Amino acid sequence: MNPFQQVDIGRTGVQVTSLGLGGAPLSGMTLAEGIYSGSSFDTALNIIRKAYDLGIRYFDTAPLYGSGRSEVRYSHVLSTVPRHSFTLSTKVSRRLVPEHPDDLEPYSEDGIPAYTYEFDFTRDGIRQTLESSLERLRLAAVDILYLHDSDFSGQHSDDEFAQGLETLVQLRERGVVKAIGMGMNQWALTARMVERFDLDLILLAGRYTLLDQSALPEFMPLCAERGVKLAIGGPYNSGILARDLDQPVSFEYQPAAPEIVARARRFKAVCDNHQVELKAAALQFVLAHPVVATAIPGAATETELEENARVVQEEIPAALWDELKAHQLLPADAPTPV
Repeated sequence: MNPFQQVDIGRTGVQVTSLGLGGAPLSGMTLAEGIYSGSSFDTALNIIRKAYDLGIRYFDTAPLYGSGRSEVRYSHVLSTVPRHSFTLSTKVSRRLVPEHPDDLEPYSEDGIPAYTYEFDFTRDGIRQTLESSLERLRLAAVDILYLHDSDFSGQHSDDEFAQGLETLVQLRERGVVKAIGMGMNQWALTARMVERFDLDLILLAGRYTLLDQSALPEFMPLCAERGVKLAIGGPYNSGILARDLDQPVSFEYQPAAPEIVARARRFKAVCDNHQVELKAAALQFVLAHPVVATAIPGAATETELEENARVVQEEIPAALWDELKAHQLLPADAPTPV
């Protein structure tokens, strides 16, 4: 599997590499009670440079990631390479506001003050959020704009999302962005929006992985029918599928429960039977579905990044997938690499 092949996103003119780079760890964010820590400033810049040098050409970020730090760190590297040579996405609906409006001194080497955020699905809020992102990115435009909601509580209504998507459609029609979609951790609400709007790409985090194929029966066929491509975020489910299971691991941004670890061990046992790394199976599995255009695992170190690029090219015998299905760890109809 070639991680650097370019995949078209419909008729938008946008292309993404099969392997992209997720921007959350680059911000230095700490997740799961400290089990997973992101990158320092210098390490983040080295990761981005290494990704570009390897051939990765799709980069994702968001204002939420480190309160703008991810975007700032991308800017230091991407501003030095030809703009036409990469595809960049960011997100709106979470508008950053200063924690201390009377003290806007930079609090880190990223040169930005301390922020918190507010949900804002209004037209003015979305435009303001995008303009602020472009300032941090030091770019005139991004290629893909997602409506962002990584909230599991369901506190926002369909009408709020529809209001936001109407603005994204207008921005695409005006040529401000080339492609639009949603960045979500849930698929049911997203499916309703896919039915209502002409979207190009959905960034779906954690709902199509080795451990969770909940999007497979309904959502992914809908995307195929509507001509919507998927970017898979969190292909390792916050790290559990890429880390030593004898150590504390995270799942869904929290410390993994014992039953989740036990299930991951079942996958690992099958992988061990075929001398395949668990993370290789995890990454190649999500990329095998025809509606998936790209997977965007994060990387907190250059080594993690290099491992992502290596394992996606690892040879995996068909017998591994057959065994996973025989043990009912994967649905019988789940596409697998050929």
